[in-house]
Parts: sequence; structure tokens; C-alpha cells
Amino acid sequence: MGKHSTTGTSCCKVCCLRSDYTDLITRQGVDTPLSETGLVQGDAVGRYLRDITFNNVFASNLQRAVQTAEIILKNNTHCSGTAMVLEPLLRERGFGVAEGRHKDNLKNMANAAGQSCRDYTPPGGETLDQVKLRFKKFLKVLFKQMSDEHCWSGPDASAGASDAGDAANGTEAAASGVAAVGSADDGLQGVSVHALVVTHGAYIRVAVKHLVEDLMSSLPAGVKMSQLFSPSPNTGVSRFIFTLSQSECGPVLSDCRCVFTNRKDHLANLSVAV
Repeated sequence: MGKHSTTGTSCCKVCCLRSDYTDLITRQGVDTPLSETGLVQGDAVGRYLRDITFNNVFASNLQRAVQTAEIILKNNTHCSGTAMVLEPLLRERGFGVAEGRHKDNLKNMANAAGQSCRDYTPPGGETLDQVKLRFKKFLKVLFKQMSDEHCWSGPDASAGASDAGDAANGTEAAASGVAAVGSADDGLQGVSVHALVVTHGAYIRVAVKHLVEDLMSSLPAGVKMSQLFSPSPNTGVSRFIFTLSQSECGPVLSDCRCVFTNRKDHLANLSVAV
């Protein structure tokens, strides 16, 4: 896409999903496949999202995230042939010497350092700021690919024929779809471009904090901050709407809106632990 002196706007929606849970620290250095529980939960979220059209699919290149994305696409009724982008920027936070060890070891190390487990960086591990930097780089990749592939250019650009009016109206229509009952299509109204992003628990917490605290994402009415920043359950689903503007430097974020975070409705009737 070429550069423009004028600014157009378009809306896209991003569905962010956590892959498999384990009691071991299996982050960057330990690349494990899905457990039996993870396979069952992956199938559950795939069935939950089966009628949602994903225009783009991104996954961490760790195999448990790839498997989760594959299960979702296999269950989906609209995404036959959709290509998956394996993105190293989505890999889980690196935990250094704690990799491959039980989570209790990490808790003990954090307690000894006088820090919370979530904020503690083990020797050789990746800091939260480093993870945030990776997420910021991924956002640039996401915005550029969405812009290039869906031909967003010029004033009042739209993501597709089904977009409702201008970008602001499209965003409002999507936001009005937030429902207490937890429908799988919440936030879909008026936004035709939808990306699926499959990544990991610690990474998602950093990403959500960046979107809410740094990028000032608007939030659903009545949402509690403790819910926003709580650990994502395995295969938990979060959904954000991005409004992009086309500038001389390429697509940039002009508005961010949270539809929901950490949703796990699809796990309610499973007999396995969540």
C-alpha cells in the first residue's frame, strides 16, 4: 500500500486466545504439545467460534499454540483454506532458569526476591517490558498485513462492503454488541475484518495491560479492572476492536475498544479442569 497525505480510517477486530495450560513453566525454551486437557478445551473453543469468520489467523510458533489454532480452523465453517501466520513475536514470555520446572519453583524464587510471581523475572528470563516491546512490534505487523490484504487506502476507507458507514459508526455498532450472556458474536456488528491471534497466558496479560493502560482502550460498561488483568483461563477468549488510520508512515491505531476479556463460556460444561 502506498503512502497518503490524507488519513482514512478502517475498523478491524482482533480475537486473542490463550493456548494450553500446564503446571510446568513451559514458555519459550520448552516447546510442548497440547495435553489431553488442552485438546479437549481446544475443541470446545473451536466449536464456540465455529460460525465466526476469521480473515487472518496469527499464532505463536510454539506447537501448543499452533495446534490450538489448527483445531479452531478445523471446527470453523467459514475458514477453509485460511492461511495461518506463525509469528515468533507471539511466543510466551521467556522464564530463564525457571523453564521446564514446576510453577512452585517460580513462586518460591519470587517470594525470596520479595516480588509477586507475575512481576518477577528469573535469572536469564524476559522482563515484562521486553514482552511488551514484542507485542508492540506484533501490532505493527498485524496492522500492516490487515491494511495490505484488505486494501484500506484513501479517505473513509472501509474493511469490506459489509462495514457500516464510516469508521466511528462501525466502532459504535461493534461496541453495542456487548452482551451479558456471552454470545460468540459479541462485537461483530459493523466490523467485517476479523483476526484470530493465538498466544499464551503471560503474554496476553502484558498485551491487555498495554492496550488498556498505554493505548487507552475504551472498556465495556461496568467491567472491573481486576477482571481485565486477571490470568486468562486456558483457551480464554479476549476481543478488541481497532480503528486504524492511514498516515504517511503507514497504518496507525487511532482508537481501541475492548469488547470482553478472558471469556470462558465454552468451558462451562466440560468435565476437565479449566
